[in-house]
Amino acid sequence: MSDQQLTEVRVASAADVVEGDGVLARLDGGLEIGVFRINGAVVAYENRCRHQGGPVCTGEIMGRYEQVLSLEKTVIREEFNTSDLHLVCPWHGWEYELETGVNAANPAYALRKFEAVERDGDVFVVVPR
Repeated sequence: MSDQQLTEVRVASAADVVEGDGVLARLDGGLEIGVFRINGAVVAYENRCRHQGGPVCTGEIMGRYEQVLSLEKTVIREEFNTSDLHLVCPWHGWEYELETGVNAANPAYALRKFEAVERDGDVFVVVPR
């Protein structure tokens, strides 16, 4: 367990964080955090891609294409799935699951996640002092 002090910082009005979208907040000290709403809950990530540090939280939020297979495991068609949203870094296209921050191609990589709390019409994130 770390001895590091944590504090809650207001980052947005809850009404501004709509389902399947997010807002970017710049905190004192220059830390940028993207706050998103997914399945009714708020999540928060540092605006820094694990690939080369790109502004991942300003990237596109999108579903993904999936192949539908027959019983013989041949492709019948492709469908666009919007229930599994991904955040795509605008620099090089690295994709992260919006709900978890885990890289879609390699789960060894994940965005730095912050606890996000919705209270009294506002969204707060818990960050180091």
